[in-house]
Amino acid sequence: MITPAPLPFRGSLPEASPPSDMAIYQLPTGTYETRAAFAFKGGSWREKRSFAATAVLVRHPGGDLLIDAGFGADVAAHVKAQPRLARAPYKALSTVSDQFDAAGYDRDRLRGVLITHAHWDHVSGLDQLRVPIWMNPSELRYAAEDGDGRVYRTVSQGREIRQYAFDDKPYLGFSCSYDVYGDGSVVVALAGGHTTGSVIVFVTLPTGKRYAFIGDLAWQLEGVTRPAERPWLMRKLADCDEDQVRDGLRRMASLKDLMQIVPSHDLSAYAGIPLLPGR
Repeated sequence: MITPAPLPFRGSLPEASPPSDMAIYQLPTGTYETRAAFAFKGGSWREKRSFAATAVLVRHPGGDLLIDAGFGADVAAHVKAQPRLARAPYKALSTVSDQFDAAGYDRDRLRGVLITHAHWDHVSGLDQLRVPIWMNPSELRYAAEDGDGRVYRTVSQGREIRQYAFDDKPYLGFSCSYDVYGDGSVVVALAGGHTTGSVIVFVTLPTGKRYAFIGDLAWQLEGVTRPAERPWLMRKLADCDEDQVRDGLRRMASLKDLMQIVPSHDLSAYAGIPLLPGR
């Protein structure tokens, strides 16, 4: 458990004016298996968890945006590129690219892929997506230099990199943010901690429903609902700054009753987000 326990957020939520035809869809591309004991402090050794590899499509009249890319066509090679201890049994489903084709999706609508961070299971699907990759300068440096960026460096070859810059404008306790469309409907906040430039993507729909796509700030919802950080060994292996992750978890735990919080790898966290309609 994280102490001190966070208090519920009592301020006003940021203003947002999402267009009436804005929507989001989930695109599940597969899962891989791990133990709950590795996912969050206090998790059971006996309980197996299927970690999601799911992308989220934001449809917006200003141009669509994909949050993360899920598993790609070369997922087997991407898994093999990981250290042996980091490999896990996985199940691949249809890639984002294949789901786009099955739905008759017009790819000219897609402005790019905004990745929450550059680890392999968030970027694998870039191997089939010929669109700009949206990254902030801090995460771009991490991806270029860190050993965990090797798959990113492979799948990003020949792609346009769209670097976005944060404004010195706090957003729900995070120090800086970037308003993608200028209407408050999609706001990217720098979280850091897991990787140096990892982000949270806050989305507000026309209905007023709010989401926080928190990447790997937590791997499972217990990280926010308890809140519970990763076990000691996983923190040492996976995180750049443990204290920064704890701070982020406290902030998100204080918001858990105000929005749907979606850790990238928690299957249950995507409940209620529709699949991309087929043709």
